[in-house]
Amino acid sequence: MTTDSRRILVIGIGAGDPDHLTLAAVKAMRRSDVFFFVGKGTEKASLIDLRRYLLDEHVPNPCRVVEVDDPRRDRVRRQDTATYLAAVADWRGRRAEVYELLIRDELSPGDTGAFLVWGDPGLYDGTLGILADVQQRSGMAIDVDVIPGISSASALAARHGITLNRVGGPVHFTPGRRLTEICPNDGGDVVVLLDADDAFTRIHGDGVWIYWGAYLGTPHELLVSGALDEVADRIRRLRAEARARHGWIMDTYLLRITAPHADQR
Repeated sequence: MTTDSRRILVIGIGAGDPDHLTLAAVKAMRRSDVFFFVGKGTEKASLIDLRRYLLDEHVPNPCRVVEVDDPRRDRVRRQDTATYLAAVADWRGRRAEVYELLIRDELSPGDTGAFLVWGDPGLYDGTLGILADVQQRSGMAIDVDVIPGISSASALAARHGITLNRVGGPVHFTPGRRLTEICPNDGGDVVVLLDADDAFTRIHGDGVWIYWGAYLGTPHELLVSGALDEVADRIRRLRAEARARHGWIMDTYLLRITAPHADQR
């Protein structure tokens, strides 16, 4: 890192349990000069609250926090793939503008800023891609370091006491919108994230098992497992009730298919 460059730490902070913060993450937080918090409205204030708690617990010296609102994103459900990708590209572009201003105006050359990222920065999180856009468009000298965190998939497996894979078998990761393209599959297991539309209800057949978890690692944690045809309605009801109660939901699940005649409807 040269004296005229800015360093950005992208720190994974786990799926919600403060004790999932790694020693590497704590060390990174302690060498950061500025923390950038991207707020998502009053409904998700608890996500910011956790970050402030982690700073209070692990950063001994007073630290500077700069908080901004996240640009609004088009979240209309059941979009076709092209429309969805365009909406995400538009949102990421506007977020890159916000990040560029944060880094340029709030972080002096030679200083270190940090983004505390829910889960793991390398799994279905846009921070690294957005920072790459900032580097390309801004001309600023920015060095990015990534500190991995415990992902929701890892937390899900731990809370259910299972492995994500079976011996010699693959594990597929997919957002909910692509689930029916992957499942049923060749006998591998499927980890589903970002399911806004109860995609699991479109998978049917004997031998399909689900391990589901929401708000993993938090006091609001919900866990359900069982044969999918038997528990799907319960999970759908729990999701709707939890979203209405909290204003948002973060959940993930593993589908394990043990019979060859599962079908999608």
